[in-house]
Amino acid sequence: MSDLGNIAWPPEPIRTERLVLREAEARDRAAFVELLASPEVHTYLGGPRPRDELEREMPEAAGAPERWPGSFVVELDGAMIGQILLRRATQHRRPAAAGKADLGYLFLPRAWGSGYAAEACAAALDWFDGVLPGEPVVLTTQSANLASMRLAAKLGFTEVERFQAWDAEQWLGVRPPVTPPD
Repeated sequence: MSDLGNIAWPPEPIRTERLVLREAEARDRAAFVELLASPEVHTYLGGPRPRDELEREMPEAAGAPERWPGSFVVELDGAMIGQILLRRATQHRRPAAAGKADLGYLFLPRAWGSGYAAEACAAALDWFDGVLPGEPVVLTTQSANLASMRLAAKLGFTEVERFQAWDAEQWLGVRPPVTPPD
């Protein structure tokens, strides 16, 4: 099994019809603080982080949380509107997810409802299939998060199991590996 840490990073920016997926830059700092401090964004994620804490912890120069392969900023018209994370689930509450790539995403509330998450996640999954063909991807969300459940289905994830964690029912889905061309 390949590790996301062994792939060439960052890739060239990924362009979709409306979006650009790219590595985080210093100019994204304010958007990251807004994303991580947003009560709406964190409704199903255990609550927001305090803004003053984020302002202290997030270095001005780096502009964003630690950079690592599989972490994309989603940009619309030159401004960050969200983040896509594809990372190896080395330790996971569920055995079905351990060792697989895990898809996560966060979008600012002003970007909700326009299909940006579906467009960006599909592009990130296409990139993943190109660099690590034949690998499944998992996604976990609260079953109460209906928008996330719809997105998971649209992206081809199917339910593996439901489980209790963080005082709520969680949904674990898997997207089967894309078979590499012969």
